[in-house]
Amino acid sequence: MKKNQIRWGLAPLSPWGMILGNRIPRDYFITKGTGESDITIHAGSYHLALKTAWIHRANIMTYSSILPSIAQEITQPKNYNHGEVMESIMAVAHWENWQRVSAGIIFWRLYDKKTWKKFGWLVCEHNWSYPLVELKNLLRASINELYINWFDKKYDLKQIRLITETFVPTKKHGTALVALCFTNYIFPIIT
Repeated sequence: MKKNQIRWGLAPLSPWGMILGNRIPRDYFITKGTGESDITIHAGSYHLALKTAWIHRANIMTYSSILPSIAQEITQPKNYNHGEVMESIMAVAHWENWQRVSAGIIFWRLYDKKTWKKFGWLVCEHNWSYPLVELKNLLRASINELYINWFDKKYDLKQIRLITETFVPTKKHGTALVALCFTNYIFPIIT
């Protein structure tokens, strides 16, 4: 056996251990929620929105807006470990003084125009005090802008998804959120 190989032969070792590439998010679920509070946003309406989205027991981290080709939607799990880290692509809006609060995510799958092989997903988020029609129009405009400026020569878009949440809170602070939440990852082994 060579000095820098794991004894079961899966991957070479550096002097410090196995070398892994950046992890790739795989399974995700979609959720959304609203919350309102007369006290505050962060420890009030935001946490209540997390509760209605059923992700309130997790520590939330957010990503920018790319889904890999291996990403697949699953049903939202019923249980989480209290305090676990949950990574997500999230649109979240906070508003005060009884004004409409809206959040939305749009995503489209990219296919190679020559081979029709799945490339990945483009994702865009918007959040503010938009009426629903304006929110949907802005989401479509954003994803079209990204597509035209980055991908339209080589890739085609299929399988559009649009998720929105909007409401007018009856309390001083309101939060609306929509999220793609990741449950597991692939860890590439660098050889």
